[in-house]
Amino acid sequence: MASSETDARTVFRPRSAPWITGGVWLVASAGLAVSAGGGAAGLLQAVPLAALAYLAWWLAWYPAVVVDETGVTLRNPLSTIKVPWQALATVDTRYALTLVTPRRKYTAWAAPAPGIFGVHRARVEHASGLPDTTYGPAGSIRPGDLTSSDSGAAAYHVRKRWSELLAAGTVEAGDAGTAAVQVRPNWTLITVGAVLLAAAAASLAN
Repeated sequence: MASSETDARTVFRPRSAPWITGGVWLVASAGLAVSAGGGAAGLLQAVPLAALAYLAWWLAWYPAVVVDETGVTLRNPLSTIKVPWQALATVDTRYALTLVTPRRKYTAWAAPAPGIFGVHRARVEHASGLPDTTYGPAGSIRPGDLTSSDSGAAAYHVRKRWSELLAAGTVEAGDAGTAAVQVRPNWTLITVGAVLLAAAAASLAN
């Protein structure tokens, strides 16, 4: 998982995000450059390319897991979820990074668990030195906890920061049932995506 980090904030994206977004944008840019010389008809043909570029950004680059001093933010395509540290009960990685609270679970689009090939590529160091809460009976871990995976890399930093705050007394155990999770639909992103897809469909139909 690609990440950027400051002293107080870490942002995670899937390792594939730069490649998918960059590749699609490169193709779309080339197509737009060609279409620009075709007058009105060319511009009409460029609409699907613009929609494709937007979808690549929205579905591959925009999603992220943001860890800071106040909690964990899951930037998913359809919604943005802010889970404060006080609301967190446990962290799961069975299918993807999942933040579990007393009321419900919240899954990160940006941090899927590895497939069978990702598990086979893992090395011993990817399962060593993890926060204590990672390990199950006899030191077992899920494939999604491997730090070579998107889910495991994000889970490592979430668990590590959470453990540090609990040890420092900044976050008190037992408050999870009263802390509020903020869920905000990404209406602007959804609307732009819907408009571009409708315009692309209309352009292809002509």
